[in-house]
Amino acid sequence: MTSLAEISSAPPLRDPLGFLIVDAARLMRAAFEQRISEAGLGLTAGEARALINIADLEGNRQLDIAARMGVEPMTLCAYLDKLQALGLIERHKCSADRRAKRIILTPASDDMLRRIRAEFEKIVGQATTGMPETERRCLAASLAKLNKNLQASLPPSSGSNESR
Repeated sequence: MTSLAEISSAPPLRDPLGFLIVDAARLMRAAFEQRISEAGLGLTAGEARALINIADLEGNRQLDIAARMGVEPMTLCAYLDKLQALGLIERHKCSADRRAKRIILTPASDDMLRRIRAEFEKIVGQATTGMPETERRCLAASLAKLNKNLQASLPPSSGSNESR
């Protein structure tokens, strides 16, 4: 495990922290796209991300899911059309707003979600090779705090208070 003394005596970062985070996110996304493509799931990476977000936000409106994913509602709509055609989700009318649709998983989505999560775990395992569990937990906690701080600084119309 890396000690505080080792971190303190390390040379300064070549790149500012923000650039390292953005680059890591870019590489994770590229790895996710490749893994999903090679896994033969019959989904694009965007559709897989949508399904994972639906699982986290089940019963939420399409608009809320699109905001959390950082995509336009029409982009999400195309993903939902495919997921519905595969029998993985259902759209239900929202009782509070008849124009809105709430997205619900079907039992058929269970296996697909398991397979997507397994692919993502492989990516995380590869990305954190050589990191002890304590460093992984510290990284996760730090990134969660970073996400919370950034979300709090955004205007309310910028999306939900969730990250991903």
